[in-house]
Amino acid sequence: MSITIKNEKELNKMRKAGKILKDTLDLLESSVFPGQTTNNLNKIAFDYITSQGGKPSFLNYEGFPYTICASKNEQVVHGFCDDEPLKEGDIISIDCGVIWEGYHSDAARTFPVGNVSAENLRLIEVTKQSFFEGIKDIKAGSRLGHISHRIQAHLEKNGYGVVRELVGHGIGTHLHEDPMVPNYGKYNSGIVLEEGMTLAIEPMSTLGNKNVYLEDNDWTVSTQDGLPSAHYENTVLITKDGVEILTL
Repeated sequence: MSITIKNEKELNKMRKAGKILKDTLDLLESSVFPGQTTNNLNKIAFDYITSQGGKPSFLNYEGFPYTICASKNEQVVHGFCDDEPLKEGDIISIDCGVIWEGYHSDAARTFPVGNVSAENLRLIEVTKQSFFEGIKDIKAGSRLGHISHRIQAHLEKNGYGVVRELVGHGIGTHLHEDPMVPNYGKYNSGIVLEEGMTLAIEPMSTLGNKNVYLEDNDWTVSTQDGLPSAHYENTVLITKDGVEILTL
């Protein structure tokens, strides 16, 4: 699969997919509280996306059985939904995607459940900040490594592990397109970004070391040391003089 440059007609479809996804994540944020279940959050997301005329990107993607990935505490990504109530002090990363007229959006947020430790709140906030550090000053003509390096530098400066096994990606008519967008790397490396490229940039950090493992369901990735992880993602468009975030 090669890198695709989107025209204005295609970008408008991606903007619509991004708007539905942003509103879905806002709805989920207000629905996260102690006692809530991830199965119920999954239903809320499915119902809202389909009510807007969109389709969930993740549902049945390579066999994945849910509209959202709901990753609790030490789960980094691809968490399965269940009927176990969320507990006070948990953190939960919700990753979701929307298809509008054949074009995808992809975004993730990590939410606190009720009153959460200062340590976990800081992990969530710094991970979010690392996304904005990553896109700072990039535009058409910048190199991809600029994003990767800045995310890594911000997370490591704050004492967090940077997951290596999972990366961001191009996005468009496919949920995952070229190029891969690692959350670590050298500053002036990688491909040159072009106007009209769309990327899903998604820092994933760990409170402990960066080592992760795949759980028995062959989807969920968790930290080896059992310490919490956070995830923040948006779909962005590279423009002549900067970036446009399609999922904010």
